[in-house]
Amino acid sequence: MSCNYADGLSPYENKGVLGVPEKFDDEVTVKEKCDELAKMILAAERVVVHTGAGISTAAGIPDFRSPQGVWTLERQGLKPTMNVSFDEAIPTKTHMALKALVESGHVQYIVSQNIDGLHLRSGLPRQYLAELHGNMFVEECNKCHKQFVRNSPAPTVGQKETGGMCKGGENSRPCRGGRLIDTVLDWEDGLPEKDLDMSYMQSSLADLNICLGTTLQIVPSGNLPTKNKKFGGKLVICNLQPTKHDKKADLIISTYVDNVLVRVLKKLGQELPDYSHETDPTKQPHTEMEWTISSDQVKDFEKMFNAKQKERRDVNKKRKHCDSVDEEESKILIKTEKSEN
Repeated sequence: MSCNYADGLSPYENKGVLGVPEKFDDEVTVKEKCDELAKMILAAERVVVHTGAGISTAAGIPDFRSPQGVWTLERQGLKPTMNVSFDEAIPTKTHMALKALVESGHVQYIVSQNIDGLHLRSGLPRQYLAELHGNMFVEECNKCHKQFVRNSPAPTVGQKETGGMCKGGENSRPCRGGRLIDTVLDWEDGLPEKDLDMSYMQSSLADLNICLGTTLQIVPSGNLPTKNKKFGGKLVICNLQPTKHDKKADLIISTYVDNVLVRVLKKLGQELPDYSHETDPTKQPHTEMEWTISSDQVKDFEKMFNAKQKERRDVNKKRKHCDSVDEEESKILIKTEKSEN
């Protein structure tokens, strides 16, 4: 069952703020805010979406910090009543809508905290996805660090051996002695370097960061959506509970994320695709599909990122220089006016 994954994690006391009451905007407000979000997406050149456990509750997978979340109930000695197995869960309307928005060019990248594999199973290509906390349907060679899709959820969590040997990547041989481990992080594990690098760069360059179903409490992933603010980027938060970055948000929508994404997709003239077993990599027989972020992809994007950051610094220098000149001219003008009077 899906919430049992949490039982495999190490004991950890500081699980954040739990059980805060949920808030719902009224129907008219939701419509107005979704219309505004669609306009913001159309106006942005680079849109990055950040997803948390709240986007998978519609699939029957419980979240963690809501009033009925795993960690909230744990403190009461209880378990969630909603607990579909990872195998049985299927991508939600939100997962499928995000895939459609990526394919249409409205969204450039997705940064996920989810370990349930539903982004992968929706058919979203790896090049548009960072998985900061791992994926139950992905295992990694402990020597060459190539990742591979599994047909079933990993039997372990916390980057332990799953029992398999390295399968080798496309046009490469398996590592001699390379053993496969799960990719799901335990509490104190470091985040995967390539995923984190791509997430940081994408978030910083985004004109618009959109957060879906996350209270943004876990760092560093929870702080990434604000990285664009100092460059004039916008932040939208769609969540039922308050988040620690609400004061920085340009728009907050308090309703179910499926409701938001379906409305936005329709406003943008996009069709909501259906989930299909045929395009689900985990449902293909004897899959050995590689799921590794390309080193070339990271290097190429890093070049663009550095160039853009230099451009931004140059613009800021010119702006500060102009402001300084304007201030000096203003002082001269005031002195002249005083002397004439």
